[in-house]
Amino acid sequence: MAIIKKFRITTFKKEINKISLQKISLSYNKRQILDDVSFNIHKGEICGLLGPNGVGKSSLFNIVLGIIKPDYGSVYINQKNVTEIPIYKRAIDYSLSVVPQSGGTFSNLTCLENLKAISEIVIKNKSERNFKIEKMISKFELDAVKNTKSKHLSGGQRKKVSIAMSLMSDPNILLMDEPFQGLDIMSTRDLQETIVSLQTENNNRCCIISDHAARDLLAITDRAIILANKKIVAQGTPTELINNTKARNLYFGDAFKIN
Repeated sequence: MAIIKKFRITTFKKEINKISLQKISLSYNKRQILDDVSFNIHKGEICGLLGPNGVGKSSLFNIVLGIIKPDYGSVYINQKNVTEIPIYKRAIDYSLSVVPQSGGTFSNLTCLENLKAISEIVIKNKSERNFKIEKMISKFELDAVKNTKSKHLSGGQRKKVSIAMSLMSDPNILLMDEPFQGLDIMSTRDLQETIVSLQTENNNRCCIISDHAARDLLAITDRAIILANKKIVAQGTPTELINNTKARNLYFGDAFKIN
């Protein structure tokens, strides 16, 4: 697989944290999922979240979003403690949006109707709404299917609509949960290029992406975090991670290569 991302933000934006999780612990039914997890996501960064099934990646997403509250620890966005702030306030006040693992669109609405439904919530001015909808249709090359119901779209097309919907509010924080799931090779490549383009369009935006497709994810990230055994076991650039002994032993395996 060719390298998608030609540059990686690794130094000059490290001091500007968009998201900071501090000493996060979480249990479900007396079973501990996360234990003293801390990390920062930097301004302008695409950060990957990797780890085995059930390690707590989706739980971390839900903690950042405000869907669930940790048993212990704090969540900061733009250096402000938001641990007690509900999901709708985080979305509005801190410009946060999400592309869910499945769904993300209204199945019985067309592509155009899906975008209109979201735009009416997040954009007050009608002419601005129409402009933004047309921009998204053009950007994601959806003109040929804009009048097709979501349930009749391909997986790649549906994912594009879901991402377009999440961008209607022009978020500064974008969370993507398993965006490559179920996509063919060409759709994956298109989506990778789309995600990288989001960074170049808005260098204030940070993206957190969780996926099991490690090669596809590492091809577009500036940095990634690996979870195992309830904790962060490694983090760094893709090259640093594949050379990290703990990362290989607990997640990648000895045969893993980026290309």
